Amino acid sequence: MLVNADLHIHSRFSGGTSYKMNLKNLSEGAKMKGLHILATGDCLHPLWIEEIKSMAENNGKEGIFDINGVKFVLSTEVEDKNRVHHLILFPSLYSVHGFRESVMKHSKNIDRSGRPFLDMSGEEIAHAAADADALIGPAHAFTPWTAMYAYHDSLKECYGDMASSIRFLELGLSADSDYADRISELHRLTFLSNSDSHSPSPVRLAREFNRLDVQDYSWDEIRKAILGEGGRRVVLNAGFPPEEGKYNRTACTSCYRQYSLQEAEKMKWRCKCGGLIKKGVRDRVEELADLEKAVHPPGRPKYIHLIPLAEIIGKALRFSPLSKKVQDRWSELMKKFGSEIHVLIDADMDEISRVASPAVASAIHAFRKGRIRVNPGGGGKYGEIEILPDSNKGNKGQKSLADWIS
Repeated sequence: MLVNADLHIHSRFSGGTSYKMNLKNLSEGAKMKGLHILATGDCLHPLWIEEIKSMAENNGKEGIFDINGVKFVLSTEVEDKNRVHHLILFPSLYSVHGFRESVMKHSKNIDRSGRPFLDMSGEEIAHAAADADALIGPAHAFTPWTAMYAYHDSLKECYGDMASSIRFLELGLSADSDYADRISELHRLTFLSNSDSHSPSPVRLAREFNRLDVQDYSWDEIRKAILGEGGRRVVLNAGFPPEEGKYNRTACTSCYRQYSLQEAEKMKWRCKCGGLIKKGVRDRVEELADLEKAVHPPGRPKYIHLIPLAEIIGKALRFSPLSKKVQDRWSELMKKFGSEIHVLIDADMDEISRVASPAVASAIHAFRKGRIRVNPGGGGKYGEIEILPDSNKGNKGQKSLADWIS
């Protein structure tokens, strides 16, 4: 069976997150989005893990917690002593407990922060994860602030002797498979596309997700899909056009002025306004790439570029995605089609046209046909999406969704 999974989010116990990040809101948001499996996030935090256990309807049977009809898998993100973030997925509460016991002496904030700092190297954390029978990989691997490729040039440099045990990499919002597959050392890894959401809002939750081919809802099946074992696998990655990400281009973190890599180096990474210039993901990939163009290994799933439905409706109506008018139109589509992912990818366009206004239906159709243009983001500012008229034939954006998923 095919299931949609978002395997990296946070709880309200991480910094910069919404107070609404509780399990009730997350499960409701997941169902509206069209997710079957959602990561818990922050499972090392004592209050969050107790909340998970108290709300689970099946006591974590098969490594999965059933909460309001949504399957939750235990996960956390940790920061190592080099500021690199790692995503860890756990098979059981016993595994979480074992990992926590082994690393807590290296952390001063593991009881306070959902995303704890561990005074350990990537190699040491990977050893602890392996001892706990957990899966670990680099989170948002190309982000210029807290990612593997922000501080290291290779998996080996980050994970040392444990590099060969790393089996997945999270792409992050500013990269996709075409970016990552220009780096040949990554060809053996499964790519994950996750939201890293700090809010249960459908604009944030599952803005990136994975479609898995599994036999049932269990940790063993999720693990096999990530490892590509027994016919289970990730069959689709879906997420932002890389240019929409906050760090796609090299840019000033204060005024967001964008620079070429050569200009930034010449200016010694200081903008004319005095702000810090941060290297963009596109330029970092160019530095790391040993292939001129992406070479996708056998079995690499297709990557489709998605835009949150509220953003599409907002563009059509010229209102904020969070405005009441946009949310009302969004709710009408949810009532008819059940989930946002279904509207964006799977629902019949004629059916959508019968429910949505002409402007909204036209915008969804244009999106599906790949008639989008992105003014790239950088320096911490998201890129801006433009949906081109249906009649426009000059777009050089993504292929139509039908081309990707057929």
